[in-house]
Amino acid sequence: MGDELTYALITPYSLLKSRTGGILGRLLSLINLEFIGVTMFAPSDSFVDKYCATIEEQDMKPAWKKVMIDYVNNTFRKENRFGITNRTVLLFYKGPNAIQRLKDDVIGPITSFQGHTIRGSFGDFVESSNGKIEYFEPAVISSADHIANNKQLALFAEYLPKDGGVLEDIVKFQEGIKAETTLVILKPFEEQSPLPGNMIDMFSRTGLFIVGIKLLRMSIAQAEEFYGPLVNIFKEKLKLKPEKISEKLKECLKTLFTFDVPGTIINTHAEQLAEQLKDKNAINEFNKIIQYMTGLDPEKTSPTDKKKPGTARCLALLYRGPDAISKIRSILGPTDSKKGEPGKVRRIYGEDIMKNAAHASDSVENAERERKIIGLWDNKGICELKELIEDYLKRK
Repeated sequence: MGDELTYALITPYSLLKSRTGGILGRLLSLINLEFIGVTMFAPSDSFVDKYCATIEEQDMKPAWKKVMIDYVNNTFRKENRFGITNRTVLLFYKGPNAIQRLKDDVIGPITSFQGHTIRGSFGDFVESSNGKIEYFEPAVISSADHIANNKQLALFAEYLPKDGGVLEDIVKFQEGIKAETTLVILKPFEEQSPLPGNMIDMFSRTGLFIVGIKLLRMSIAQAEEFYGPLVNIFKEKLKLKPEKISEKLKECLKTLFTFDVPGTIINTHAEQLAEQLKDKNAINEFNKIIQYMTGLDPEKTSPTDKKKPGTARCLALLYRGPDAISKIRSILGPTDSKKGEPGKVRRIYGEDIMKNAAHASDSVENAERERKIIGLWDNKGICELKELIEDYLKRK
């Protein structure tokens, strides 16, 4: 049996209650499937109508089928009974028996009360003694079977260009409130790691809204443009200290000569070397960042290959709300993880100045520049997910 492509849809209510991080952590860590894409999705009424029709055709108990259709109708529409935004997070997975493994092993049954599944921890199912379902919140929705999966994937491919991507305009604020959109990049993470979800959970303290999300495999070309401004900063900030060069020179000279070289000579040359090597040192440190963010060595990669996606996986998110820039950076903590206060993202999950868990834009202007580089400024990137689905369905 070949690989299956399937999806998981985090519900609008889960996003409203800031359960996104906890749910995403489970979706990333509890299943041995390849996570291949993610986007925001705000279903149009036309999509909801067609999606409900696919649920009607699924092999389910009539009562459960009705409760699922009612739930989608009541919460997924732009005008819904809860009066909340219909933002969802749509994730795609690939692997053997992916549909059943995602549905049964990770998300769990509709009536799940056990915490080892997503619905057991984040969903609700309240049934009265007479069998009437009083309350239902599934937390995550996925396909029930292969036939429904393919029909629902086809719907996503059809509606992604219209309903998916960056959703900056969907969240409304009170008159007079000036909202900002900031970019956060959760730096390279391993397969089946819950860390991205854990960090998103911490960022939820800001009260900001997630309006964009993308699985990012940054190319060297993108990384060099993204981090380009750091080169000039590194020339002075990371300039080699003359005293350290002096120490190294003294050690080397002792092995070359049987006499002591005067300290004044060593110090003079150390100062000269610090100045002469600052450009080379800056590029060397810059290339370390590029390799970390892409998984590729820029010095060993051809110009053509520099434009191809890297091997390192990052998760890029857009947060929107008043003072979004400062709120995110406050939770994030200083660049040097070791200097952060307890409870900050970088202090908990970072290792050092470079491997410091996450990046966040430092101004509205830089957020715009950075978003354009990685493809989270508009919805052009959504075509990649559409093509991915269509290519899969053609082979079925």
